[in-house]
Amino acid sequence: MITQENIALHELIGLDTEILDSSNKQIVGLSGRIVDETKSMFTLDTKSGLKMIPKHNSKWQFKLDDTQAVLDGAILNRRPHDRLGAKL
Repeated sequence: MITQENIALHELIGLDTEILDSSNKQIVGLSGRIVDETKSMFTLDTKSGLKMIPKHNSKWQFKLDDTQAVLDGAILNRRPHDRLGAKL
């Protein structure tokens, strides 16, 4: 089960997310569902189509079943299979 404490160790594809803060102010507030993930990028399915957004330099809010989790993109800036099950 994904919780606020262990979200960085789980698969993120399929989760709804929103960018709360970023060095690129044009993407702050962008939200959508994660449909793909690479080492440094998320691909989001947004209202205006697919967007590839760098993980680094952004603060991400993930919507879980009954709560929300906020993570710094620097924590997520690894290949998904390296991050899964790793100790942070």
